[in-house]
Amino acid sequence: MEHVARLNAVSHRYKAVFALDDVTLDIPAGKVVGLIGPDGVGKSTLLGLIAGVRKAQTGEIAVLDRDMRDARARSALGARIAYMPQGLGRNLYPTLSVRENLDFFGRLFGQKHAERHERIAMLTEATGLAPFLDRPAGKLSGGMKQKLGLCAALIHDPDLLILDEPTTGVDPLSRRQFWELIDRIRAKLTGMSVLVATAYMEEAERFEWLAAMNDGKVIATGTPEEIRAQAGKATLEEAFIEMLPKEEGEEVGVTLRPRPEKDGAVPAIEAFDLVKRFGDFTAVDHVSFTIPEGEIFGFLGSNGCGKSTTMKMLTGLLQPTEGRSKLFGEELENGDMAARRNIGYMSQAFSLYAELTVRQNLELHAKLYHIPPERRAARVREVLDEFELTDVAGAMPDGLPLGIRQRLQLAVATIHEPRILILDEPTSGVDPLARDAFWRKLISLSRDKGVTIFISTHFMNEAERCDRISLMHAGRVLDVGAPQELSERRGAATLEEAFIAALEGEARAEDAPPETASLSAEMAVATPNALHRAASRLWAYTARETLELMRDPIRMFFALAGPIILLITMGFGISFDVDKLSFAVNDMDRTPESRRLIEAFSAIPQFDQQADYDTLEAVDRRMERGDLTLAMEIPDGFGKALHQGQEAPEISLWVDGSMPFRGETAEGYALGLLTQFAHDLATETGTQARSNLSISTRYLYNQAFKSAHAMVPSMLMLILMLIPAIMSAISVVREKETGTIANFRATPVRKVEFLVGKQLPYIVIAWFNFWVLAGLGLWIFGVPLYGSLPVLGLAALFYVIASTGFGQLMSSFTRTQVSAVFATAVLAIIPTVNFSGLVTPVSTLAPMGRMLGQSFPGAWFQPISIGTFLKGFGLGDVAQNILVIAAFCLIYLTLAVLALRKQEA
Repeated sequence: MEHVARLNAVSHRYKAVFALDDVTLDIPAGKVVGLIGPDGVGKSTLLGLIAGVRKAQTGEIAVLDRDMRDARARSALGARIAYMPQGLGRNLYPTLSVRENLDFFGRLFGQKHAERHERIAMLTEATGLAPFLDRPAGKLSGGMKQKLGLCAALIHDPDLLILDEPTTGVDPLSRRQFWELIDRIRAKLTGMSVLVATAYMEEAERFEWLAAMNDGKVIATGTPEEIRAQAGKATLEEAFIEMLPKEEGEEVGVTLRPRPEKDGAVPAIEAFDLVKRFGDFTAVDHVSFTIPEGEIFGFLGSNGCGKSTTMKMLTGLLQPTEGRSKLFGEELENGDMAARRNIGYMSQAFSLYAELTVRQNLELHAKLYHIPPERRAARVREVLDEFELTDVAGAMPDGLPLGIRQRLQLAVATIHEPRILILDEPTSGVDPLARDAFWRKLISLSRDKGVTIFISTHFMNEAERCDRISLMHAGRVLDVGAPQELSERRGAATLEEAFIAALEGEARAEDAPPETASLSAEMAVATPNALHRAASRLWAYTARETLELMRDPIRMFFALAGPIILLITMGFGISFDVDKLSFAVNDMDRTPESRRLIEAFSAIPQFDQQADYDTLEAVDRRMERGDLTLAMEIPDGFGKALHQGQEAPEISLWVDGSMPFRGETAEGYALGLLTQFAHDLATETGTQARSNLSISTRYLYNQAFKSAHAMVPSMLMLILMLIPAIMSAISVVREKETGTIANFRATPVRKVEFLVGKQLPYIVIAWFNFWVLAGLGLWIFGVPLYGSLPVLGLAALFYVIASTGFGQLMSSFTRTQVSAVFATAVLAIIPTVNFSGLVTPVSTLAPMGRMLGQSFPGAWFQPISIGTFLKGFGLGDVAQNILVIAAFCLIYLTLAVLALRKQEA
């Protein structure tokens, strides 16, 4: 096979923006091929199309001699291609250990236990990760994360390894170790092709073949030597800059002007034995240095060595555990806002407001830094002009190229004209031209305005532009000096060699990477059948989801305790029982008959007698405060009128109608008592003949007429819909947010396997919750159970499958966890509460309401729950409802499969 991938007239666009513009490219097989260029030129899009994780729009793409537009071809190639997406550890699961991550990837490719165990041992020995098999991936250094990501990609011996900027943000030593590892692996796995995207030009020098990209087009191809020769330059970075289209008069290159010395000037920054601990971990260990005013001071160090933590302590964002620091001779205290106004800080990640325009971001920060109102507009215009942002002042930051976004961040950091700038890896991923422009601005700020600049970087050519640099590792400063001075001190030809020598010599024994072993011989691999592979892939997601859930205490608490809390609060808090109705009396008669009437009210639990009243104004005041529900006035002569049997005596009742249901119930109770009182009195005195008809009311099913007996079975329906649906809704969309969805798209996993595998843990938890809730209903609330509990359990099993399936359906087409939870909660609660029989029987609803209620599983489970507890239902009574709920399970799964994308658009 001559070419591992062939692209013909391939174009790809995101709305109006072309990521790839009519690209035709033949990529040679069996080589390490590099795609070079800055962020936003189409490298990741091109790799995604080749890996099959992105859907092709126009053009032809053939990979390993198969057409990537054919779904069957993509499925077959899933086991022959390994894809490592952009981002440090982006395809890893941080709460899973090294071993668990690799075991998960082995299961995705259908490997049996013995084969997985052997491959994990071989790869971790070869990469130096063997001592860290039980360490969570989230606690690995940047270089170790990349090695683990590489092991995950190589677990199945791919024919094509695709790496999307695998070393961006990784220190030079880790980068060198990574590529040495790739070389060893290729020496063993002969014939494997490697396709790499990178922004590091010195890294690309080691590749066998390159394709340089800019603005969605391929601008040059060939070996590094051929590309340098085409441009007539000595280095690949210079050659790439030469090939880029330039505007007339555009400045190229960076010149570091000498810094004027200021005798007797107070240092801008002084650090004295700074220490920062997080629990038992020491991130910064007695760091000391001095930075004169106007100096560009560089920070070089391995990933996780404490650079960002030190910078945050110097900005006042973090309080040191020990030590102190000074800014221009003044002690820096935590929360010292006056000192902070002397500092401009630019973090690693883009930290501005994406929903505000460029101008609005600048205006907001002008207010935050207390620039006087009369000065703000002029200062914003100055900054827009100074950083060449005027043409994009009305644009949203997310739509801007990375280089312009970085200029915007620098503009925001300098809008209040600080005397110190602290910049944390500000140019990561930015193209060489934009980096040079950025550095020209920094040098201008330093030399022309005297701004002190404290900057961290992984680019060696940037470090060489600093006046002085500090080498840092494991929280300690190893050396400080001018770049040339440090190289000479270490006897190294370049600053990168000096830096690597310092790290290797000073690394702590417990963190030093062990000697890596060579890859072992070929293993005998048993090919499992299709059913075993499918079950293995499904179980991989089930086991992984279970582990992640168990290690997330907040989600676990919500999943297990949430239903219990809801049932207890709703069971005790929501009641249609009307008891303890407060009533007061104005007894103007004060006869035995009036007292007997009052005792008829106070003798039953539905009424709670309060102090008497004497005026209607008192009734108004007490009802306004909510102290009274009912007031009764017995007129003078009440008893006399009863005995004379003449005109019926009149009694006045006042009822608080602010809560209609409670008011109507109070009125009904009162009228019933008065009717009974009159009937009893007539019988005793013989003044009225007794009726021959006696009406006796009996209640079926809930003879005690207690709200809890009806509410608790109804709450089961509501809780088992809401909590499981929300929990499962998070599961899929979380993968989209973290980027691990690439593992689903780049492997042979089918949609059904992915969805069912992730759903199973939530089904088990939800069904377990059903039994807990049913027990609480029986023993805490005393709800009687007249029907078959096993039948109710069977119905509940299908019901929680449906509710978790509904959550996954919502998660399949939403993009964020917030939107998934919101959509699931709203769409689950409204029909479940209003149209499922919880408040009003479904049969009494209007046709549209009945149809809406029956289109959700709650309306079918509600009769099962109520009927089993109170009406003695068995399987024959609920079989039809169970079948309908089972149909919902299939419908939701089918819709989720249709909504979930195996390829990104």
